[in-house]
Amino acid sequence: MPVNQGGVPQRLIVAITGATGAVYGVRLLQVLRDVSGVETHLLMSPAGIMNVQHELDIGRAEVEALADVVHNVRDIGATIASGSFRAHAMIVAPCSMRTLAAVAHGLSDNLITRAADVTLKERRKLVLMVRETPLNLAHLRNMTAVTEMGGIVFPPVPGFYQKPQSIAELVDHTVGRVLDLVDLRDVGETLAPGWGGLNNTAGD
Repeated sequence: MPVNQGGVPQRLIVAITGATGAVYGVRLLQVLRDVSGVETHLLMSPAGIMNVQHELDIGRAEVEALADVVHNVRDIGATIASGSFRAHAMIVAPCSMRTLAAVAHGLSDNLITRAADVTLKERRKLVLMVRETPLNLAHLRNMTAVTEMGGIVFPPVPGFYQKPQSIAELVDHTVGRVLDLVDLRDVGETLAPGWGGLNNTAGD
C-alpha cells in the first residue's frame, strides 16, 4: 500500500505504555517523522512516560516533539476515540500486560485502550508489542483473545540471524518488521531487509 493516497496522509497511532522497551516507541516515532505522507498520533501512559525517562534519559517533551499530534491519555473525547477518525493502524510499543488485558476484555478505560478498541471494531490493524517474561496463563489467554479479535501480538523478540552489531540494530530490525505489518513496507524493509536465504556453499 502506498504511503500517501490522493494526498491524504496515513494516520498512525503510536502508544507508549508502562512496559520495559520504551526505545521501540521512540524509535518508531523517529523513523516515521521522516516518512512523507504519514501523520503520527502519540499517546503515553503515566508509566510509559516514567519508563521513557528511566530507560532513555529523555523527557516527555522530547518524545512528544517527534509526533505530529499528541493526545492526553485521559482525553476520552479525543478524535481518535471515534471510529469516524480514519486512522490507518495503531501500534502499542511497548505494550504492558495491563494494557493487553484491558484490550482483550474491551475495557476502554483510557484513550489508549479506547483507541485500540476502536481500531479492532473498525477492522483496522492493531499491533501490540507485548513485553513480559515469563508468561503466565492470564497473559497467554489475553494474547489469544486479542488475536481472535484480529489484533496482532508482536513481542519484540530480537532476531540474531542478521548478525547485529549493536542494540540499535536489534531495535531497528524489530521496528522495521512492525512497520512492514502496518503496510509501510518500503520503510520497514530499509530497517529489516527480507530474508535472502542461506548461501549453501557446501553442496547437498
